[in-house]
Amino acid sequence: QVQLVESGGGLVQAGGSLKLTCVGSGRTFSGSAMAWFRQAPGKEREFVAAINWSGGSSYYKDSVKGRFTISRDNAKNTLYLQMNNLEPEDTAVYYCAAHQGPNVDVHVYDYWGQGTQVTVSS
Repeated sequence: QVQLVESGGGLVQAGGSLKLTCVGSGRTFSGSAMAWFRQAPGKEREFVAAINWSGGSSYYKDSVKGRFTISRDNAKNTLYLQMNNLEPEDTAVYYCAAHQGPNVDVHVYDYWGQGTQVTVSS
């Protein structure tokens, strides 16, 4: 089993940067694919980025390509999301999630964190 705790959210102006962190506990963190999802008020939770167990492969939602970078440090059981050039449309609660393989489908993920709020002002 994997337990996940996100941090790093906050309020930032458009064009600014934030780095989200997700710390995992449990023996299976390093063997799991990890992902970031987000959910804006009144909208469904959507895929943002995913990374395979080794960190060798990553995947992104088209609208964040070139602005966001997902990475992980298995020695620290930690997942990151570096977000640059933030836009008001990026405002949402961001969640990290774990699954056996990287996937864009929110329904396949087995473990979720509690979320961290990101607010981008214009």
